[in-house]
Amino acid sequence: MSKNYDIVILGGGPGGYVAAIRAAQLGYKTAVIEKDNLGGVCLNWGCIPTKSLLKNAELYDLAKNHSEEYGLSFSDLKFDFTKIIQRSRGVSDKIVKGVQFLIKKNKIDHIQGFGKFVAKNKLEILDNNKKKIDEVEGKHIIIATGARPRSVDAIPIDRKNIITSTEAMSLDKQPKSLIVIGAGAIGVEFAYFYNVLGTEVTIIEMLDTVLPIEDKEVSDTLARSFKKRGIKIHTSTKVEKAEVKGKYVVVTIEKNGKKEELKADKVLSAIGVQGNIEGIGLEDIGVEVERNHIKVDKKTYKTNVDGVYAIGDVIGPPWLAHVASHEGIHCIEKIHGINHPPIDYNSIPGCTYCQPQVASIGLTEAKAKEKGYEIKIGKFPYSASGKAGAIGEREGFTKIIFDAKYGEILGAHIIGAEATELIAEIGIAKSLEATYETILQTVHAHPTLAEMIMEAAGQAYGEAIHI
Repeated sequence: MSKNYDIVILGGGPGGYVAAIRAAQLGYKTAVIEKDNLGGVCLNWGCIPTKSLLKNAELYDLAKNHSEEYGLSFSDLKFDFTKIIQRSRGVSDKIVKGVQFLIKKNKIDHIQGFGKFVAKNKLEILDNNKKKIDEVEGKHIIIATGARPRSVDAIPIDRKNIITSTEAMSLDKQPKSLIVIGAGAIGVEFAYFYNVLGTEVTIIEMLDTVLPIEDKEVSDTLARSFKKRGIKIHTSTKVEKAEVKGKYVVVTIEKNGKKEELKADKVLSAIGVQGNIEGIGLEDIGVEVERNHIKVDKKTYKTNVDGVYAIGDVIGPPWLAHVASHEGIHCIEKIHGINHPPIDYNSIPGCTYCQPQVASIGLTEAKAKEKGYEIKIGKFPYSASGKAGAIGEREGFTKIIFDAKYGEILGAHIIGAEATELIAEIGIAKSLEATYETILQTVHAHPTLAEMIMEAAGQAYGEAIHI
């Protein structure tokens, strides 16, 4: 006999578990179906554990290459790769236990297993052997099954030699050499991590810059920084194939009509993700799928099937945990009849946690011009910031793009220390439709890195004090 719920959520990642908690807060009888640990890829194999690894790399880099600047010295500095990986797994485990506590605290049923639609309001629960172990019904069912690394025939992932981000954060042994295919956020974060620890790293990117969705000045600055570290970068380069040959993986690349073979101990495929839409019965109930993602109305997150919704990575870009969480909340609140304005997908912050960090929101300079805006640009370098100088972080800049006519913030781009924290100020300002004057007239504490945002706003209009 089926268990009945008001809300059933298929998937317990940052979209699913957040939606479940909001549903429970609003009084709905709620269940989450998850075959693995709660928290999804983000908490178990993505956002959280990778930041632990990157912090280790940052500290080691600081101690090894910059300690004398701070009057510190080390006689025998070394690292334990296994312990670095163990720390990352430990951090992840603690966060996952926290999510388990929240699910229990909010009286949400956690159903362990693989959910598959047998009707638009009914799911059967399967075990690892695809045997039916349970069945649930829901007045509203939300699909939050997330995404996985995208695979292509030319780069056959075996999870041993040609790996994904999951294996990259849990290797038994540090590779001596690594080729990273794809220079998006995942690719450059792992390139930074392994390079700092001494691995010979090569990045291959099909487009003409690293972090190709970022403002070009930011991408170019990061590329220069990486090259100074010894990372080899091949942009505008196509990967024809990757093959395991003996102890190495050989990657054949093509650029400007010329072919070349590169080899490394490991190859990390970081070419994007695809939605987890297979095997959950979408075709049986007629849910519309478009380019490996579920098609939804992004105001309500309804699919074309009544009572069935979808949120997070499974509905396509932007593939970000914070987007999935907000979509989950909006979906639940729409079901409840709370009518907030829809999510502004033009104001989603994006963050990359290598060093220097990269963060952005809104339009790039090129996109703003393409859309026909007359713009003013304000830039302020870390090298002119008192706080940046005091903490020894003088690399990078803050760049804000304004609509010249109204002074409205169109976009912001930061590369440098704590960029991923600083971007929140612009996010709030942009959501409140603030102008350059709002930022400039807001008193910023001194000395802080956040003062650079104020100074960049002033610089756009000839009012900056410290540059």
